[in-house]
Amino acid sequence: MSHVRVALVDDEPLIRSGLAAVIGAEPDLVVVGEAGDGADVPDLVARTSPDVVLMDVRMPRVDGIAATRALVRAGSSARVLVLTTFSNDDHVVQALAAGADGFLLKRSTPEEVVHGIRTVARGESLLFPEAVRELARRHLLTTGAGVATELARLTSRERDVLRLMATGRSNPEIAAELVVGLETVRTHVASVLAKTGTRDRTQAVVLAYRSGFVTG
Repeated sequence: MSHVRVALVDDEPLIRSGLAAVIGAEPDLVVVGEAGDGADVPDLVARTSPDVVLMDVRMPRVDGIAATRALVRAGSSARVLVLTTFSNDDHVVQALAAGADGFLLKRSTPEEVVHGIRTVARGESLLFPEAVRELARRHLLTTGAGVATELARLTSRERDVLRLMATGRSNPEIAAELVVGLETVRTHVASVLAKTGTRDRTQAVVLAYRSGFVTG
């Protein structure tokens, strides 16, 4: 069985222990390393090669937003799930803008944590798309002109796929909606990411909202 490799980054050892226990109870997930501050993330990721980094947004030296930004700039393939207290605060917006693939609330149940890790690791659907839509509705993700240039290169079908991605539909759901094969959808998604210069579907959807291409 192929395991999803998870790294934990939080300045509170008790929280790391709790998350490790939840993750360790799942047969397809494994904790490969831990760190207590965002400053230690580059070394942690280099040593352990995680698929997913579960990262607290608030830490004493380097916070989760800066650590996420550093990982993305370094070209890391690790997906980042940010832990936050509220779903609609500035930290969520900043984390998504920095390149995070999703977020989990600190009050999430163990089942929600496990689901979030698996969703982000698969990369075929959005985690909490309704929260992203709410941020867009409140105009927190909109930055106006200058962001839409990358979207101009999309074909009509790629635009359709991006709109459906923004609703939170998975690849199989998009295939059913457009009456095309699953591999065709995967090809379109890959093309959308390449043309927009985004690293995954979450960031492509954030770009779509920020440009006004998708409005809610």
